[in-house]
Amino acid sequence: MTWTSALKATARAGLTIERTKLEPLVALRGACGVAIVIGVNLWLFTPQLAVASAFGAFASGLATFQRSWRPRPVLALAVAAGLAFSTFIGYMAIADPVVFAVLLALWTLLAGMAWAIGPVSGMVASQMVAVMLFTVTLPTSVLGALHHAGLILFGGLVQAALIVVFPIRPWGRQRDVLADALAAEADYARRLRHDPVARFDPQPLMDARSAAALTPRQARRRPHQLAGPRGLAERLRPVLASLADPVTGAPPEGPERDRVRELLGAAAAVLDAVAHAVRWGKPVKMTPEVMATLDVPDEDRLVLHGAARRSGLRLLVLLADVVEAADERVESTRPAAPGERRHLLRPSVPRLVPVGLRALRREARWSSAIGRHAVRVTAVVSAGYALGNALPLGHGYWAPMTSVMVMRPDFAQTFSRGVARFAGTVVGVWLAGGLMVLVHPGTYVCAALAVLCIALMYLLLRTGYSVASTCLAAYVVFLLGIAGEGWSQTVWARLTLTLLGGLLALTAYALFPAWETLRLRDRLADWLHTNGRYSLAVLAVYALPADRRPRRVREALLDSRAARLEWEEAVARAEKEPVRHRGISRRAERGAESALATMGRATMLMEAHMPDREAGASPGAGTFAAALRAALPEAESAVRERRPLDWSAPHRAHAAWRAAAGEEGVAVRASELLLDALDELADALTPGRRATQRSGG
Repeated sequence: MTWTSALKATARAGLTIERTKLEPLVALRGACGVAIVIGVNLWLFTPQLAVASAFGAFASGLATFQRSWRPRPVLALAVAAGLAFSTFIGYMAIADPVVFAVLLALWTLLAGMAWAIGPVSGMVASQMVAVMLFTVTLPTSVLGALHHAGLILFGGLVQAALIVVFPIRPWGRQRDVLADALAAEADYARRLRHDPVARFDPQPLMDARSAAALTPRQARRRPHQLAGPRGLAERLRPVLASLADPVTGAPPEGPERDRVRELLGAAAAVLDAVAHAVRWGKPVKMTPEVMATLDVPDEDRLVLHGAARRSGLRLLVLLADVVEAADERVESTRPAAPGERRHLLRPSVPRLVPVGLRALRREARWSSAIGRHAVRVTAVVSAGYALGNALPLGHGYWAPMTSVMVMRPDFAQTFSRGVARFAGTVVGVWLAGGLMVLVHPGTYVCAALAVLCIALMYLLLRTGYSVASTCLAAYVVFLLGIAGEGWSQTVWARLTLTLLGGLLALTAYALFPAWETLRLRDRLADWLHTNGRYSLAVLAVYALPADRRPRRVREALLDSRAARLEWEEAVARAEKEPVRHRGISRRAERGAESALATMGRATMLMEAHMPDREAGASPGAGTFAAALRAALPEAESAVRERRPLDWSAPHRAHAAWRAAAGEEGVAVRASELLLDALDELADALTPGRRATQRSGG
C-alpha cells in the first residue's frame, strides 16, 4: 500500500461513525458523577478548582467504559488515584521548567511502556500524562496541590460510589460475552451443515474465558447461569467439527450425512435458546421438536456409525448439559454441584504488580514495538511541550496533550485517531464557541452544558473517535467558561496547537516507524510453534493414554488461540501500512494462514476422540509425535529466515504408523490432514516448491 492510499484509508477509518449498542443509563450515571463533582466544588470552592476536579471525575468515568473485566468501582478508584498522584508530582516540579521537562519525559516514557501490560493500562497512563499537563497550569501552593489531588481522587470516589449504589444490569458484560460465545457456536453449527470444514473464529470463546476469571468473592456472588455453560461450549466445538468432518465423521452424502445435518440444525437451535436465556437472565425456552433431539435415540434412529456415532452421542449429552447448566429453574430444585463452583482465579491487584513488571521488562528492548512506541511518544511530547510554550498562543499544553492521547503503538490507529481528533476538535470547538458567543452563558449554565457534553461523549463513545473528540472539545470549552476564560481566547490557540500535536505524532511515526509488516514472519512462526505444541499434547494422549493430562492439552489450545489472534491482528494492522512486501507477500500470507488454521482444526478433530486412560497405547502415535517434535524447531527457524520447510521425517513416521494401524483410526486420518496442512504451509512460503517436487519426481 502506498503512503497516499494508507493515509486515505486511515483517515476514512478515523472519520467513520459506526452504529453500535448504546448504554444510556450507564452514560447518565457517569455524567451524574461529573455533575456532582462540579456542583460540590462550585458550591464549596472556586470555579478553577471545579474545573480541575472535573477532569478526575471525567477520566474515572471514562475508564469504566474500557474493555476490562475488573469491577467497575476498582477501575474508577485506580484511575483517580493515579491521576491524583500524577497531578501532585507535576506541580512539585513545575517551578523549575527543566526539572518538569525531565519529569514529563520520564512520565511519558513509563506511560508508553504501560501498553505492554494491556490496552486499558496504556489508555489510563496516557490520561495521567494529559492531566499532569493541564492541572499544573493552575497556580497554587503545595497545600493547594494536595487539595487538587484530593479533589481529583474525590471524583473517582464519587464515580465508584455511584456504580455501587446504582448498579445497572449487574454481570451484564459477562452475560453478553457468554451469550456471544454460545451464539457463535450456534452459527458454527449452521455453517457446518453446508460446509463441513467451515472455519470458526475463537475470539468469542477467548472473551468468555477472560470474563469468567473471578476472585473467590465474585465467584460466590456469580449468577447460576454463568457458572457452567462456558466450559461446555468449549467442549462442544471439537465435537461439532468432528461430527461434520467428512474425514473423521459421516460420509459426504447419504443417510448418515442427512442425520448429521439434522443434529447440527438442532444443536444450533438449542445453543441459540441458551444464549438468549443467558443474555437476559431467563429460563431456557425451546420448542418440543428441539427438545426431542436431546433424547438419546434408539439404534435404528441414530443411523450413524463409527466415529460419527460417538460424536453424535456425545453431542446430545453435551447439549443436555448446556441446557441444564443455563436453566435458572434448576437452581431452586437441586443443590449446586461442586464442579459448578469451579472458576478461573483472577489475581488481585497487588498480585498483578509482578506480572506487570515482567511485561515491562520483556518489552524494554529496541526491537519491541512497545519499546519503540514509548521512545517515540516521549520524543513527541517533549518536542510538543517545548514548541507549545515557545509559540505566543497560550495554552501550550494542548499540543503535547493531543499527541499523547492519539499516539498508539501501531501506525493505523495513530493516524486514524490523529485525523479524528483534529476533525472532532474543529467541530466541537466551533459548536461550543458559537453557543458561547451567541448566548453568553453564566457559570452554572456552562457547568450544565459541560455535563451535557460529557453525557453525550459517554453515550456515543463507541460510535467513533471523531464523535468522542467533538464532545470532548465542547466539554473543555464549557469548562473554561466555568473558570471565566472567554471562548474566543482559546479557539484559535486550541485548533492550532491540536493540529501541531497531531502533525508531530504523525511525523514521528513516519520518521520512526515500527512496521508490523516486517514482523509477520515472526508472528507466523509463533503460531506454528503453539500449533505444534497443541498437536504434540494431543498425540501424547494417543501414544500413552494412561499418562493423559487434559490440562496440558487445554493450555496448549489456549496458547494456539492466542497466537492465532495475534497473527490476525498483526495482518489487519499490516494491511494498512505503506510497506510493500518486505515481510511476506499477501498471497503467501493468505496461504500460510489457511494452512495453520487447517493444522489446528486437524488437531481439534483428534482431541474430540482422545482415548480414555484405560485404552491401549499407540506406538505409532508416539513415533509420529517424536518426528514432529524434532522437525518443528527447524521449521520455525526456516519460517523466520525465509528457508524451505522440510517435513520428510514426519511423513515417514506417519507412513509407518498408517501401515501398522490401518486406515480406520481417527488419529491416523486426522494426522494425515495435519501433514497436508504442513505441506500447504511449505508451499505457501516457498513458491514453486510443489512444481519442483513434481519435476524431481
